[in-house]
Amino acid sequence: MKSKVTATQRALNLWAVILIIWSVYRAKFRLPEWLDEFIAKPLVFILPVYYYIRKIEKKTFFKSINLSFKFPASDILISIAVGLIFSFSAVLANTIKFKSLVLFQRSLSLQEISVMIALALATGISEEILSRGFILKRLYEESKNIYTSSFFASVLFFFLHVPILFTNHKLTGDLLLLFMGTDLMLSLVNSFMFLDRKNLFVPIFIHAFYNLSIILFV
Repeated sequence: MKSKVTATQRALNLWAVILIIWSVYRAKFRLPEWLDEFIAKPLVFILPVYYYIRKIEKKTFFKSINLSFKFPASDILISIAVGLIFSFSAVLANTIKFKSLVLFQRSLSLQEISVMIALALATGISEEILSRGFILKRLYEESKNIYTSSFFASVLFFFLHVPILFTNHKLTGDLLLLFMGTDLMLSLVNSFMFLDRKNLFVPIFIHAFYNLSIILFV
């Protein structure tokens, strides 16, 4: 008798399909960053998750991923504080790259900064919906163990970034290792924050803050 496929296994199967599609996309195409973040990631990361939740699970999308538009000021403060800590890794990466402390390589206009903020938020939204709101929540609902579910979700988050890390020619040697380690740490912290605060906006803000630091400093 065939064993019944659990809801978590079906969710992981969907994640595997998303990873394959994303890996092929990153390997075959070299398109502008704005297209990756505003179009490709939402189509590859969010659209299949939305379809799965609405059609397979038959649940409300935002509620199913713990995305609430009402959050206390404490959530924002926590997000900023943790984001600042991770920003230090971006400064460290820049120091390793240039062998000295260089915070900004050139002056930036308000329009450029606005675009960078939008890119950072877009990245955080797409990746956190898939990695935290979808995968981690379902791993935790089955195991009820914050540590094992956070660990496995972080490993999956790391594999999701392998196509990005190894197709970026600017990341080599110590810099590549630093980003690999930071990705794992960021995912673990965001997983704990998500399960503790029960609002996807917290890891989204932390992720966006970190991404903005990478764009500005590295």
